[in-house]
Amino acid sequence: MSTGRRTAAVVALAAPLLALAAGFETAVRHFGSFVLFVLAVTVVTLAAWYALTRRGLLRVLAVLAAAAGLLTVVLLGLSLFITQAAMLVVFAVAGRYALGPRKSRAEPAEPARHGVLLINPRSGDGAAERAGLAAAAARRGIEVVTLGPGDDLAALAEKAVSDGADVLGMAGGDGSQALVAATAIRHGVAYVCVPAGTRNHFALDLGLDRTDVAGALDAFTDGAERLVDLGRVNDRVFVNNASLGVYAEVVRSQGYRRAKFRTWGRLLPDLLGPTAPPPDLVFDGPDGRPVSGVTLVLVSNNPYDLSRVGRAGGRPRLDTGRLGIVAARGARPAGEWTASAFEVNSGADVPVGLDGEALLLTPPLRFASLPGALRVRVPRNLAPLATGAALTRRDLNALVRVASGAP
Repeated sequence: MSTGRRTAAVVALAAPLLALAAGFETAVRHFGSFVLFVLAVTVVTLAAWYALTRRGLLRVLAVLAAAAGLLTVVLLGLSLFITQAAMLVVFAVAGRYALGPRKSRAEPAEPARHGVLLINPRSGDGAAERAGLAAAAARRGIEVVTLGPGDDLAALAEKAVSDGADVLGMAGGDGSQALVAATAIRHGVAYVCVPAGTRNHFALDLGLDRTDVAGALDAFTDGAERLVDLGRVNDRVFVNNASLGVYAEVVRSQGYRRAKFRTWGRLLPDLLGPTAPPPDLVFDGPDGRPVSGVTLVLVSNNPYDLSRVGRAGGRPRLDTGRLGIVAARGARPAGEWTASAFEVNSGADVPVGLDGEALLLTPPLRFASLPGALRVRVPRNLAPLATGAALTRRDLNALVRVASGAP
């Protein structure tokens, strides 16, 4: 173990302790200001909730109260906030160096004999065209199939495989990625994800560079292959997550694609206001007891990590064979756990946001993890994944081992 890594581990472990010490020192020396700061944070939280879930004069008053509370928080706690944020950054950066990059499980793969790339030209506001993706694929000897108006993406993927494709790629958003990935696992062919959508969460969690769209094509000609999980609900496959409740209702509403923020503001009072009935969703919690009355259920293909500094909400692994499950009642969490399978019941068809696409599915909704179902190819020269350390027992124990010189 190098001296530099051991030193970085010590620095990383000391940073959160210094942050706690700074908070304690502020609370003791400036007790009155600290109490006022806590009250201001409470006001901001409550006022923001009212601003989201109420209309008319009450929403206006809530916005004003939130603004006043936020100003108070900044004036009283700016220095403390800067200190805490700085310590978290030190923890993440030093911890990243101490723990080193995550080793890739990908194995070198032979170049595709007949690679086919499907392109959704409308995804990401034309990201594929801006990157010159079709021409870049042609230079690599990859067959290009561009999705036209009215085309069935799943049918095009099936035809590509029936015509002899041994590596199937998709340039588009996560919803399109899921459709083509389902075809790849049905026929056992390798799959290439090209980040030409809007957010490209699946590509990011694979370690791809979302700013280098054409560079992802190297997976066809000079790639490495690994197995990753997929999620399934009834007969639909997803690469990221399925959302039930409030988010699903908003996504399926008219006008959402054209004006997302305005749609949220218009619908949230009806969905989360004081007279709004909760969605009719019933399921067993982690303790086996029935849960109902929730407003949100999120089921993800592998659990998200909300504790990591830098990219909270990413999935550090896509091969655990587990679903991540999060439930909430309004702004209050109602549970967070993992499982290999999960079932949701309802008295009517259930709106579902599946990888950002609006669907209406018939219950019961049976979720399952599909461990190692997808043969994913990524560029062989892809840099090892480097992620900041998280404030979890696993990473803290790892840092203690590094600091002590243990393997």
